[in-house]
Amino acid sequence: MTLTFHWFLPTYGDSRDVVGGGHGLPAGAASGARPATLSYLRQIVHAAEQVGFVGALTPTGAWCEDAWLTTAMLADTTERLKFLVAFRPGLVSPTLAAQMAATFQWHSRGRLLLNVVTGGESHEQRAYGDFLDKDARYARTDEFLQVVRALWRGETVSLSGDHLQVEDARLNRLPDPVPDVYFGGSSPAAGRVAARHVDAYLTWGEPPDAVARKIAWVNGLAAAEGRTLRHGIRLHVITRDTSEQAWAQARRLLDGIDQATLEKVQAGLGRSESEGQKRMLALHGGRRDDLEIYPNLWAGVGLVRGGAGTALVGSHAEVADRIEEYHRLGLAEFVLSGYPHLEEAYWFGEGVLPILRERGLWRHPAEPASAEPASIPFATAGAQ
Repeated sequence: MTLTFHWFLPTYGDSRDVVGGGHGLPAGAASGARPATLSYLRQIVHAAEQVGFVGALTPTGAWCEDAWLTTAMLADTTERLKFLVAFRPGLVSPTLAAQMAATFQWHSRGRLLLNVVTGGESHEQRAYGDFLDKDARYARTDEFLQVVRALWRGETVSLSGDHLQVEDARLNRLPDPVPDVYFGGSSPAAGRVAARHVDAYLTWGEPPDAVARKIAWVNGLAAAEGRTLRHGIRLHVITRDTSEQAWAQARRLLDGIDQATLEKVQAGLGRSESEGQKRMLALHGGRRDDLEIYPNLWAGVGLVRGGAGTALVGSHAEVADRIEEYHRLGLAEFVLSGYPHLEEAYWFGEGVLPILRERGLWRHPAEPASAEPASIPFATAGAQ
């Protein structure tokens, strides 16, 4: 199986240090030395496309720029890269969301992927005018995706649900192709939605044993619905020519986190309703020591950042080994990021991906499936 890699668009700003934000942190908490201007984000998407990432995840929330508008403004500057747009059901009607996706597919020539984010923080949802509790939000997501999927099939849809009502809804233009739906969540309600509606289930970067249990759980739910899912993982990366260089960078990032900021962020994240966020917090417990929770898996990012809080740290070969280990569990897609996102895209793309290519686990998306490995003229010629 050829692995698929996606990168990340920091639409809240970027830095040589860890930039916080998301999952219970207030709007404006994210910041960085590099503002998320279109010119800077273009540098990142061009780098990601060049080195071989398939797509780029764009976050959603009050702490970052709008994902739909930002990616729409970037799509015309790239040729192949897809945009994994995070969006929240319930903030727009399912008919409008289905139409937006179809329009994006048309103008981008089929380069939209969707990351459905139900919303794990009630206080943030209320800021958007959404006053449902967590379980009700997942029930609404179920109804939402039921409508959207039917519209994408070209059906005329009427639904009178507990949370959503549409009557004689129909799309004038169908998305071509239908965008894959990505989704993550660790609660029972999230598992039910994933089993019924999504194409790819994403987990945050927990140790392999925990990831294996989560995959088995979701696969069992999907099988009961007569479906199968792809699986992916969301991780940060710090990869260098040597292990010592990579861990030195991790220590530098940790040294840049002052104790007052750490305590403030951890207090905010501790109020999170997200089961996944609780699992991230449990990996480090707010401590600065013992952050390598599994070989090459570092929990330091989660000290000041909500959401994905672990990073693969090591030499290019070590990071490739961990990716191969996760792949053996059934993971086919990796959504990665690093600080700064521009430089780390090159570190990973030029350091790790060639190793995975040599192992037969990856090929560049622009490379024909039957292409032979490139050869360098005279490289094998005898000395003259």
